[in-house]
Amino acid sequence: MSTRLFISHSWSYSERYNAMVNLLNHRPYFNFTNYSVPETKAFGPMARYKMEDELRDQIRPVNCVIIIGGMWANHSDWIKFEMDFAKSINKPILGVRPRGAQVMPVAVTLASDLVVSWNSDSIVSGIRQIT
Repeated sequence: MSTRLFISHSWSYSERYNAMVNLLNHRPYFNFTNYSVPETKAFGPMARYKMEDELRDQIRPVNCVIIIGGMWANHSDWIKFEMDFAKSINKPILGVRPRGAQVMPVAVTLASDLVVSWNSDSIVSGIRQIT
């Protein structure tokens, strides 16, 4: 059975998103379907309400939302929207502390059901624990 994931990200910071997808793709005994839209398939310009609808459509069917912590998370209205919407429909949120980070953004910590370190075992174990 495939776990449906939404990996929150900013197209301006897609290297962490790509690293997360790569990490999960190479994790044995873990199958997932990625519902988030990568930078390579970024939407064209659209009204805010349309972007919100797109994000809701990506988050609704998932088993878990992954938020990669980073200082940019505190400055992203879209990532805040994703966290707030996920909470409003009772989707579990896994916060992931980036490699080498000592501090997690408060917004991510507060929204997360669980915060784990950046390694495949911790991430997969965390997903399984909260879903």
